[in-house]
Amino acid sequence: MGDRAKREGEVREVGHWPPRLLLTGPPQVGKTTVARRVAELFPGRAGGFYTQEVRERGGRRGFEVVTLDGRRGWLARVDFPSAHRVGKYGVEVAGFEAVALPAMRPLPGLELVIIDEVGRMECFSRRFIAAMEELWRAPVALLATVALKGGGYIRELKARPEARLIQVTPANREQLPAQIVALLRSKGAPA
Repeated sequence: MGDRAKREGEVREVGHWPPRLLLTGPPQVGKTTVARRVAELFPGRAGGFYTQEVRERGGRRGFEVVTLDGRRGWLARVDFPSAHRVGKYGVEVAGFEAVALPAMRPLPGLELVIIDEVGRMECFSRRFIAAMEELWRAPVALLATVALKGGGYIRELKARPEARLIQVTPANREQLPAQIVALLRSKGAPA
């Protein structure tokens, strides 16, 4: 088995501490759900944010960013005029930064920072990429969801030797939160 296959298939070991765990997979496979369940198992010891769809009248209107301490803001909306677009969505870079960047700080007492997600919309923010780089160097575990496809920073992040890629599938998504928590607790602070 090649090094790349080992990095993608194993959840129980990491060669770098604190770990840099990257959940990847196709849209709607459950990456955000896995990340949120891991956060629930680290109450008060995890920081970061997740993204979620905003639906109105049966249709998707956009995406919002929600911090683990409950702050919310828009990431992208159908009706938002922006030079930064992904499909029909205008990306609200300033609004995203105002909510997400403070949540990315590796504050004292945190054992884990969760970033959901590193995708095209988020990468329009140079400040987000700079914050990711600071977080990558910080002495705290990192769990990030990363788009399956994408160039630039997305590709670069997944190619780093210290990154442990974890492919989320319908077959493993229910077990992944417990496996990730066991990994984090194996070398991290006591449960």
